[in-house]
Amino acid sequence: MKNRHYETIFGPIPSRRFGVSLGIDLSPGKKQCNFDCLYCELSPSTPVAAIENPPPVEQIVSELKEALEEHPDTEVITLTANGEPTLYPDLELLIDRIGELKGTRRTLILSNASTIDRPEIQRALAKLDSVKLSLDCPTPECFRKLDRPLGSVELHRIVEGIRQFRRGYERELVLEILMVPGINATDEAIAAFNDLLPTLGADRIDIGTVDRPPSYPVEPLSLKALHEIAQKFDPALPIHIASRSGAKEAKSAFSDDEILTTLQKRPLTLDEIEALFDEGSQLRFHELLERGKIERKMVGGLLFYGTGFSKQKRKSS
Repeated sequence: MKNRHYETIFGPIPSRRFGVSLGIDLSPGKKQCNFDCLYCELSPSTPVAAIENPPPVEQIVSELKEALEEHPDTEVITLTANGEPTLYPDLELLIDRIGELKGTRRTLILSNASTIDRPEIQRALAKLDSVKLSLDCPTPECFRKLDRPLGSVELHRIVEGIRQFRRGYERELVLEILMVPGINATDEAIAAFNDLLPTLGADRIDIGTVDRPPSYPVEPLSLKALHEIAQKFDPALPIHIASRSGAKEAKSAFSDDEILTTLQKRPLTLDEIEALFDEGSQLRFHELLERGKIERKMVGGLLFYGTGFSKQKRKSS
C-alpha cells in the first residue's frame, strides 16, 4: 500500500523471496504500459510507448530518502510501475541516484522485457542487483494473444535483447512466466519454451498463475496444475513455482518413492513442498532428508530440495 504522504513510494512489503521491499511506482497516476496483458490486475487500456507526465527524479529521490529513514529495515528497493517501468525517460539517472542512497540494500526491477533490446536500457539495468523480466510466450502468435503488445514490440527482439543483456550481466537474472490455460500452458507452448529458455541463461525461472481479478476473463491454475506443468519443462532449467495467494492448493499423498521420483524430475522449494504434500508426505520428506536421500542446492537465491545434485556437479566439473 502506498504511504499517504508519498506519491511514488509504496510499502514496505514483506516478501519471502526478496525480503522487506519498498516499491517505487514510476507511473503513479494511472496505468501506462506498452502491453495490455489478458491477466493484468489493472483495467484494460490501450498500449502506449511512453509514460505521460512522469514524476521527476528529484521528487522520487526525495520521497525515497524520507521513506528509507522511516523504514530502516528495508532490504530491497524495487522499481515498478502502474505499467512498464522501463518506459520512464530518466531511468539510468534515477538508478544512479538510488545507488547513492541504497547502502547495503539491494535494488530490483520488475519489467515486461519489452525494451530490453535497447542499449540504453541494458546499460541502466546492469546497475541493479536483480533484474526480473517477464517472458510469457515462446512464439509470436502466443505473445500477441496473451500480452497484447504495442505494435512496434516484437518477441524476437525481446529474446535477443535478453541474450545480449545476460552476456554482460553477472548478477541475478530472473525470468517470469504467467501461465494461462489454453494459451501458454499447452504441451506445444512448453515444448517451444524448452527450446528457447536454455539459450537465455536465467538464474531462475518463475512460473505462476493469476492471483488477482484480471482485466479479461482468465482463469487461475491450481498449484497442483502448476506443478504438473513444471514437470514438463526441461529438468535442467531452474524452474520455480511462484506460489500465489490466488492459486487453489490441492495437497496430495506421496510415498517415499514418489517423493524421490518427484524431486529427481523437478527440485522444489520448501514452500512448494508444504503446499503440495499432505502432512504425512511432509513427514516422509523430512525423514528422507535426514537420511541423506534428498539434497539441498541454492539456485537463483532460493534453496531447492532434490536428488542427484552431487552427481550433476561431478559431471559438470
